Amino acid sequence: MSDSFTSLPVLPGNDWPDFQPGWVWLAGAGPGDPGLLTLHALNALRQADVVVYDALVQDAILAWAPQAEHIYAGKRGGKPSAKQRDISLHLVELARAGKRVLRLKGGDPFVFGRGGEEGQTLVQHGIPIRIIPGISAGIGGLAYAGIPVTHRDVNQSVTFVTGHDQTGDTPSSLNWQAIADGAQVLVIYMGMKHVDRIAKALLDAGRDPDEPAAVVTSATTPDQHVLETTLGTMAVDIANAGLKPPSILCIGRSVLMRQTLDWQAIAQGLEPRNVDPLGRGRPAEAS
Repeated sequence: MSDSFTSLPVLPGNDWPDFQPGWVWLAGAGPGDPGLLTLHALNALRQADVVVYDALVQDAILAWAPQAEHIYAGKRGGKPSAKQRDISLHLVELARAGKRVLRLKGGDPFVFGRGGEEGQTLVQHGIPIRIIPGISAGIGGLAYAGIPVTHRDVNQSVTFVTGHDQTGDTPSSLNWQAIADGAQVLVIYMGMKHVDRIAKALLDAGRDPDEPAAVVTSATTPDQHVLETTLGTMAVDIANAGLKPPSILCIGRSVLMRQTLDWQAIAQGLEPRNVDPLGRGRPAEAS
């Protein structure tokens, strides 16, 4: 691919799908870094007539579709944004006009991204669709911070939840007691606004206040910031640090692995802070 985001990268040889007029492709743009875009999404960008994009899609990614009309349809908590119904029906309208419509969403379209709702609306209106998965921020964003969401010495499961529902409040359908009891590692999307309530719910349910936690803001971008903290002090530490969304919260002992796996710090010449943060007392390759 090209070294410049302003010039068009060349796709490697493959039988790439042809983007037909009247279709809508729902694609994930990844968590931010343009290099985390999939080749299928790049192929879509190269062919689209219209790109309907979300708030977290980088300009460098949109630059790969210079032939297309770019329509902003971002939804950010607490800020004026288009209604979901209007966005979905606009996709229908564009497709019926014979456009090749790329609906480009941050992360993965089916992970807290309303991709299922939009896809269902399109199908119900007779619009053909294609789904292009993307790297979710809850996995890719944490990986950029040096935090693996699974580690065999820590967890055999990981729980993903959203920090707010359609009303903008903490989801009333979540059983925080069950989450506190069963989530070995907990990853929370869009949880910054209600972090105090979320932390209190987990603590009230018996979660350890000293449990390691991390907050990753603007993950995978040049503005990425990582705060290492604990569940008990997370809300106060976020406020004191002045952190702002977008963010991913991670709660669990896998956060300790950042002491070893902070690869961005290593790339800057810094030594790992602790090569055995889980206290295994033996080399990582030893089972």
